[in-house]
Amino acid sequence: MTDALTLAQALIRADSITPARGSVFDVLEAALSPLGFTVDRFTVGEEPDGPVENLLATRGGSGTHLAFAGHVDVVPAGEGWQGSPFSGEVRDGLLYGRGAVDMKGAVAAFVAAIPTEPTIPLSLIVTGDEEGPAVYGTRALIDRMAELGVAPDLCLVGEPTSAHRLGDMMKIGRRGSVNIWITVPGRQGHVAYPHLADNPITPLVAMLAEIEAVTLDTGNAWFQPSNIEITDLHVGNPATNVIPGSAQARLSIRFNDEHKGEALVARLTEIARRHAPSAQLTGRISGEAFLTQPGPFSAMIAEAIRAETGIDAELSTTGGTSDARFLSKLCPTVEFGLLNATMHKVDEAVAVDDLYALTRIYAGVIARAGA
Repeated sequence: MTDALTLAQALIRADSITPARGSVFDVLEAALSPLGFTVDRFTVGEEPDGPVENLLATRGGSGTHLAFAGHVDVVPAGEGWQGSPFSGEVRDGLLYGRGAVDMKGAVAAFVAAIPTEPTIPLSLIVTGDEEGPAVYGTRALIDRMAELGVAPDLCLVGEPTSAHRLGDMMKIGRRGSVNIWITVPGRQGHVAYPHLADNPITPLVAMLAEIEAVTLDTGNAWFQPSNIEITDLHVGNPATNVIPGSAQARLSIRFNDEHKGEALVARLTEIARRHAPSAQLTGRISGEAFLTQPGPFSAMIAEAIRAETGIDAELSTTGGTSDARFLSKLCPTVEFGLLNATMHKVDEAVAVDDLYALTRIYAGVIARAGA
């Protein structure tokens, strides 16, 4: 059987700063092939968002088809590590390395949890582009699955969801995300002759004030309130005596399942153009909100967590976006993984004991899915 620590170390040592290609997938394929998986690796996309390598591994069986989804790309290491960020070194019971938590550790744990002999149908949906634009990652994998007729009944995503102790939280939904870029054109001129110019900053500030005052909702049973944040304001005017010719702003909205991304873009466009009819707005929807209602799948995962840790996991929809936003369109999708305290940080690390405990939890999920 695969050892979770050994595989996690090998994955950490493989170059995979997003977008990941090549060696990290070689490591994963070498672990899956002896277990009887058919491994399909493919690379798609062009710059600037590609090319991206993805891996779809499938193994037959009978009964419920369980998919595990994850990513092997990582964010850049940054400066200030105690050792090499790609050494996979174990010190004082902790495995250090970029991706140890997010999320090579969980990928290794799931592979290690797979029974040697086939039981239920299993799939691994693994992308090399979750930390980046995610244009040619999981969405491309979903298209590939449709082409090949791969249709899981349940999907477990190995994102690091635990907050304080392994097993204290799983995610049954996520808020949606949309970014909006606003450009307000004006007419450049001398500040002493404002009647000969048109200052774009004035309507931009007015529209942003109105947008900032919008209350989208007050939250609901499963989601916190949606929020709009101004994330950038730019004029780029080096002169003190010039009225600028244009002004820009950027907004980010995190929204719950009471909204759709396109409707939010339309709503803010209407506000903006009341103040500046010629304002140009571009919206990019990263993902819609989703919710997997509590039911048999989340209960199955909760039972496996409780059996290993004695903890009753909280069902949550907090945090940022994940690729579960795409996978949730296929089947009931739940996220559960390691402690998230050090993800993306210097000296990212996972407790070796937690890595093995997660392996046993994932094994418990597989067993329960086949019961």
